[in-house]
Amino acid sequence: MNGELRFPEGFLWGTATAAYQVEGAAQEDGRGPSIWDTFAKTPGKVLNGDTGDVACDHYHRYPEDVRLMKELGMQAYRFSIAWPRIFPEKGRYNPKGTDFYKRLVDTLHQHGILPVATIYHWDLPQWIQDEGGWANRRSVDYFVEYANTLFRELGDVVPLWITHNEPWCVSFLSHWLGQHAPGHRDLREALQVAHHVLLSHGRTVQAYREAGLSGRIGITLNLTVVDAASEDPADLRAAQISDGNANRWFLDPIFRGSYPADMVEIYTEQAGPFDFVHADDLDIIRRPIDFLGVNYYTRSVVRAGEDGMPKPVPPAGPVTDMGWEVHPESLYRLLTRLRREYTGLPLYITENGAAYPDRVVDGRVDDPERIAYLRDHFAAAHRFIQEGGNLQGYFVWSFMDNFEWAFGYSKRFGLVYVDYATQTRIPKASALWYRDVIAANGIR
Repeated sequence: MNGELRFPEGFLWGTATAAYQVEGAAQEDGRGPSIWDTFAKTPGKVLNGDTGDVACDHYHRYPEDVRLMKELGMQAYRFSIAWPRIFPEKGRYNPKGTDFYKRLVDTLHQHGILPVATIYHWDLPQWIQDEGGWANRRSVDYFVEYANTLFRELGDVVPLWITHNEPWCVSFLSHWLGQHAPGHRDLREALQVAHHVLLSHGRTVQAYREAGLSGRIGITLNLTVVDAASEDPADLRAAQISDGNANRWFLDPIFRGSYPADMVEIYTEQAGPFDFVHADDLDIIRRPIDFLGVNYYTRSVVRAGEDGMPKPVPPAGPVTDMGWEVHPESLYRLLTRLRREYTGLPLYITENGAAYPDRVVDGRVDDPERIAYLRDHFAAAHRFIQEGGNLQGYFVWSFMDNFEWAFGYSKRFGLVYVDYATQTRIPKASALWYRDVIAANGIR
């Protein structure tokens, strides 16, 4: 990379976390249990039996964490709100839950950091799961009640709202592949969950408009580029199916008001009729949003299995500690596709980053691989902007090492190293490098 790549004036640089991954304080101030509390305490579900009970203790340490964000030049902080803090039981609102987020947001404003709130980042209250969870259509009403409460209490101080983080993970990863809470393995249930999550998104966008708030609202999807392992027609068809599951199943209803016909045919054959989709549902799901959040980490390469369904091909190039291929070119390809096929709306990279096996040596954490990863992905984003793409901000995942879901504390994504025994925070070399990127609004 030659020379400096400058980003547009006003480009928003930030970082991100999620409530269950960092907050801790699992039994404090009236918080009820979530499906992740239940899942993490189920033997064999999370590596080493790790839980989010303490995590990074962000609930108590947020003042020092926000000060550190300021020292590192962060312009925005994307956090999620824990639904079980707000409604720990059916029909019971807990004001102490919103009080915490009011304090957090006030502290962010005091330090000149823009608060960006994600309403749902996977921690469904257990009482809703006990009624069938997201597979139960009543969950949509519960979600809108929860969102309206947040708009009432925080709507005038939070300018950017994200309804859901990664509906694919909420539905397919959690209810078909069984890798995340609640750990089910039922395709039909996963399809119901996906639909109800999208429906709750649309109704929440509608509620936000009706509240007359002056901010903006959107949704975050985890998206990828799917490449076929070869030009063989079977492999090309497998890539199309994989793309349908990962990308089009969520993009099409949000931007086109329909599910992709080829995937409906496949899923109907595998899981039965779509009788859980009611009249007008898709009109609600496609209600206009103000921006799209994009979480990107890696691409997928697939081949056709004996049944014609997609099978992953192991990466040939360098990988992160998650085993994910490092492929910044596909971020550019993804953003270009979104612009070409779906929307000219403002885009934000709401998550991008990498896990590496970081170690503290003489009080420092040197992570050149993460710096290279971020630099190359920033360059891919810059290329998209230079070609006229409407990318308005970038949030590095994650602000600090944290509870990495089913991997527990074994994977470190943070810009800031966390010693979980002492809760000491140590900015990694990548954090200091990112501070310089933000200050220059560009990369060398």
